Parts: sequence; C-alpha cells; structure tokens
Amino acid sequence: MVDASFAAQLEGYSLTTAEILYRMPDHPVLLQSFVWQDYDLHPRFPKLAKFLDFWSKNLDGQLYRVRVAHQHLIHPSEVRFVGGVLRLH
Repeated sequence: MVDASFAAQLEGYSLTTAEILYRMPDHPVLLQSFVWQDYDLHPRFPKLAKFLDFWSKNLDGQLYRVRVAHQHLIHPSEVRFVGGVLRLH
C-alpha cells in the first residue's frame, strides 16, 4: 500500500507551510500566530484557500497576514555522465 502523502507528491503536490497571523478576538490589538501545513498544489494552493475561507466564515479571529512557503520534496533525479575513466595501480 502506497503512502497517501507520497502519492500526492508524485501527482505534483508540494509540502506547503503557512504562517497565519490573526487578531485575538478579545484583544484585537494583540496578534496570535498559527502554523498550517499540508500537501498542496503550487501556485493556486486550493487546500490553503479552502482553509482560509473556512477561517474567515467560522472563526472569530480576524486574519492579519498569511505567509506561505512550499517545497517540492521529490525532484527528478539528476544524471551526470562521466567524461573519462582514470585507473590507478
């Protein structure tokens, strides 16, 4: 059985991390940090957009800033051909 996160990476998903700063509902002057991480598609990030939409509609903390970082964990392998062979005794 194949791991779901590995299969997602083969389909083009990359590890996405979002740092979400939001205003505290009781003290709007204070900011609180929340870190969200999942496999998502770059550059539109549909899972993150769905999460932020849910946040805006259902949670009291008003969004202040969202910073997004993503990294492809599986890259095509790099092949380098050897230009010559040296033999030593």
